Amino acid sequence: MIEAAGLTKEFRTRRRRSVAVAGIDLSIAAGEFVGYAGPNGAGKSTTVKMLTGILVPTSGSLTVDGLVPSKQRRALAARIGVVFGQRSSLWWDLPLARSFDLVRHLYGVPAVDHERRLGQLVELLALGPQLQQPVRSLSLGQRMRAELAAAVLPAPRVLFLDEPTIGLDVEAKAAVRGFLAELNRAEGTTVVLTTHDVDDLVVLCRRLLVIDHGRLIHDGAIEDLPRLFGGHRVLVVDLLEDRPLDVAGARLVRSEGPRRWLEFSPAEVSAPELVARVLTAAEVRDLTLEEPDIEDVVRRIYRGEVSEPTPPPRSSGAAPAGAHDDHPRTGS
Repeated sequence: MIEAAGLTKEFRTRRRRSVAVAGIDLSIAAGEFVGYAGPNGAGKSTTVKMLTGILVPTSGSLTVDGLVPSKQRRALAARIGVVFGQRSSLWWDLPLARSFDLVRHLYGVPAVDHERRLGQLVELLALGPQLQQPVRSLSLGQRMRAELAAAVLPAPRVLFLDEPTIGLDVEAKAAVRGFLAELNRAEGTTVVLTTHDVDDLVVLCRRLLVIDHGRLIHDGAIEDLPRLFGGHRVLVVDLLEDRPLDVAGARLVRSEGPRRWLEFSPAEVSAPELVARVLTAAEVRDLTLEEPDIEDVVRRIYRGEVSEPTPPPRSSGAAPAGAHDDHPRTGS
């Protein structure tokens, strides 16, 4: 559904040149629900603007549903839906129902099909009481649900979402997430989600693209993030008796009776090597390795604390867990 090779976008002025997107390669199949994450200024919005035809790439190739966005923008507009969380595509002073009717005319949707689909969307998004209200009178949560309904009324093949839950309360977020998950499941709509809301990514996305400084630094399952960008890990050790435990390469961060929590960096020592050191230093009843939390890893990426996958341990001892896994694809 989406294919990009060497996708690059540069911005030039008389005095300087800046590269917003630096040679991204990606392929998104029909029906995928993909998250697109990265710190502020990483190149997320620039990428989405190229995917929707708003910006023209400086170099590289790009197609969305077989069309070149910047050259076939009108044809592409009939096949995609776009929701920007901080901008409105609805008519501010008109009743919501009238906005939906204007969408029907813009996309040339037959009246019968429009009424059937609108009825389904109004029910799913609980918009019935708001149909006769001017858009300007809607709450933020109601307006965002209405924006989603307008974006998917023409049954787009691809839906681009930029911060669709920004500013929403817990209940409104849950409603939006439930609708998006059902849309993807029932209609096979391809969804590309850009958001700073970690829960949106974890709850909705099966695949995550991470961009930093214009380069794609991760493309894979969201479950892979702790292993690739996890930073520190924790080894929980249950000793046979309550006694001091000091192991090279690890820091004691917590103690409860004979139980010890040892924090370590995979860049400094592998988990198997640390386990071997612990077993040499003390008699052990049990060992547990705690993996970093996905939400915490994504937050660290957004704060700009992580920009590359965690490197393998420098030790030449036992191979670390995941040493033979595939490396994430990166743009050049």
